[in-house]
Amino acid sequence: MRAVVAELVAYPVKGCAGVPMTEARLTEAGLAHDRAFMVVTGDGTFRSQRRDPRLALVRPAVGQDGRRLTLRAPGLERLDVEIDTASARCDVELFGMPYQGIDQGPDAAEWLSEILGAPSRLVRVPPEHDRVTDGATPGTSGYADSSPVHVISRASLDGLNRRLEEAGSPPLPMDRFRPNIVIAGWAEPHLEDGIRRARIGTAELGFAKLAIRCAVTTVDQRRGAKAGPEPLRTLATYRRAGTGGESGGVGESGAGGVAFGAKFSVLSPGKFAVGDEMDVRAWAR
Repeated sequence: MRAVVAELVAYPVKGCAGVPMTEARLTEAGLAHDRAFMVVTGDGTFRSQRRDPRLALVRPAVGQDGRRLTLRAPGLERLDVEIDTASARCDVELFGMPYQGIDQGPDAAEWLSEILGAPSRLVRVPPEHDRVTDGATPGTSGYADSSPVHVISRASLDGLNRRLEEAGSPPLPMDRFRPNIVIAGWAEPHLEDGIRRARIGTAELGFAKLAIRCAVTTVDQRRGAKAGPEPLRTLATYRRAGTGGESGGVGESGAGGVAFGAKFSVLSPGKFAVGDEMDVRAWAR
């Protein structure tokens, strides 16, 4: 069946709300501006919805010229930040790994500290950032957890929601999984797991790994608060990732958590839009 792009979402600030788009430019590090910014503690450790679910209330937007970041949140005045790409670098930490960031100033720090209720700073990835991510197709990304492009099909979410309904739980929206690209048109769930190379518009993606899910999926993105054990409880009944997780296999048991969606590296930058067809050039054998 024909697969098309149904939704496009970028996340300029790691952990904060997504920005829906109708068209996108794909860079070597993923969608333009995706996870280019990160909220950190006073000592430079990244903040995540795992511990700071109120990050979901922060709605960022990058201006068309790429020079200004706007932050909005309930109860706070809008903050406009002139993006700094030239100041001295500072040390930051992401999953225990050291990187560099460019502090975006005291106003952003004060604004984020107020919404999160804890001392925080905003940093931007430096232009010379050369992080290499792992997976079957290595690539690069800004401050994303790993590979830069996260793809989920609507069929996969429909399958999960049918199981939730059978268990007496309400359905969940796609934003619980924070994908960059949502694919429509497939009847069978989890076909994204088997893609090895795909072209959309003028861009090309290469499979990196399955998306192993964490506690962020239990955060209600609209309320900025944890909302219970789902979807992890239900996913654990049928989507446990085994030792073959890096190459796409999902076993009945084994280490690695639960998988939902797939992550990709960028083989060729380009442009595409909602409604464009995903042309799968290679499938897993």
